[in-house]
Amino acid sequence: MTDTAVAKHTAAADESAPVEEATVGDEASEANEAAEAPFRPARFRLGALPAGLLRNARPRQWVKNVLVLAAPGAAGLLDDGSVLKQAAVVFVLFCAAASGIYFINDALDVEADRAHPVKRNRPIAAGIVPLRVAYAAGAVLGLGALAGALLLCNVGTAIVLGTYLAMQLLYCTKLKHALVADLAFVTSGFVLRAMIGGVAAGIPLSRWFLITTGFGSLFMVAAKRYSELVLMGDQAAESRKLLASYSTSYLRFVWQASASIAVLAYCLWALADPVNQDTLWRQLSIVPFVFAILRYALFADRGTAGAPEDVVLKDRALLGLGLVWGILYAFSVVGL
Repeated sequence: MTDTAVAKHTAAADESAPVEEATVGDEASEANEAAEAPFRPARFRLGALPAGLLRNARPRQWVKNVLVLAAPGAAGLLDDGSVLKQAAVVFVLFCAAASGIYFINDALDVEADRAHPVKRNRPIAAGIVPLRVAYAAGAVLGLGALAGALLLCNVGTAIVLGTYLAMQLLYCTKLKHALVADLAFVTSGFVLRAMIGGVAAGIPLSRWFLITTGFGSLFMVAAKRYSELVLMGDQAAESRKLLASYSTSYLRFVWQASASIAVLAYCLWALADPVNQDTLWRQLSIVPFVFAILRYALFADRGTAGAPEDVVLKDRALLGLGLVWGILYAFSVVGL
C-alpha cells in the first residue's frame, strides 16, 4: 500500500471512528442549549381554554381532600349515612377552594414557573390560560366554596374553610418566601382538611389525631421541599427563591423529626383505651402505618418525594400498605 493510500485510509478511519461520540456530544449540547433558552409561552387559543382550566384546577390533587374523611373515620362514624353525606359535600367544597388557590398561586408565580423545567408546562405559565381568566376563576371558586359552606353545612365549617382560604392567600402573597413559615402554612392546609370533616359532622377532635395529622403533613411537605432542592440544585432559587435559603441537611432534619413524631403520636393514639372499638385491630394498624412512613421516607431520602399524590398513587407498596391499614382499622370500627 502506497503512502497516499495509507493516508487516505487513516483519514477515512479518523472520520468514521468518532461519529457516535460526536452525535452524543451534539445531543447533549443541544439539550443544554434548549434548557438554557428562554421559555416562550404559547399563543392563546380559545379552544384550548376549557382543557387548560381543568388542568390548572389540578383534579389529580383532589385526592388530598379525602382527608376530610379522617375525623369521621377516626371516630368510627363512616357507616353513618348523614355523616358520609356531609363529608361528601365538604369534599366538593374543599376541592373548589383548593382549585381556586391553585389558580391564584400559579398566576402570581407565572414568571418563576416559566424558569422551572416542569412547572413551565402548567397552563398559566404556558400561556394556555390568560392571567385575567386565572384570577377570575380563582375568585369564583374560592368565594363559591365559602358560600356553599355557609348554605350547606354550618358556621364552623365556613370558618375552617375561610381560615384555609385566608392562610393560603397570605402564603401566596406574603409568606411564601419566609423561612419556616412556608412549611407551616402549607402543612396547615392538610391539617385543616382533616379538621373540617369533624367540624362539619360535629365530631370532637382528638389531640393525638391532630398531632399525627400535623406532623405527618409536615413530613410530606419537608420531603417535597427537600426533593425540589435536590432536583434543581444550583438553579433552585430561579424556581422558588426560598429554596436557596434552605440546606438539604436542615430539610432532612425536619422531615425525619416530623416522621418520628407522627409515628409516636399515632402509636399513643392507637394504644389508648378506645370506646366502642376493638383494641387489638387498632393496635395492629400501627404496623402498616409505620411501614408506610418508612416507605415514603425512602423516596424522601432519594430526593424523589415530589408531589405527595404522585408518590402515593404511583407506588404499589404504599397503596398496598394503605389498603391493609384501612382493612385493619375498619375491623376495629365494626368490632370484628
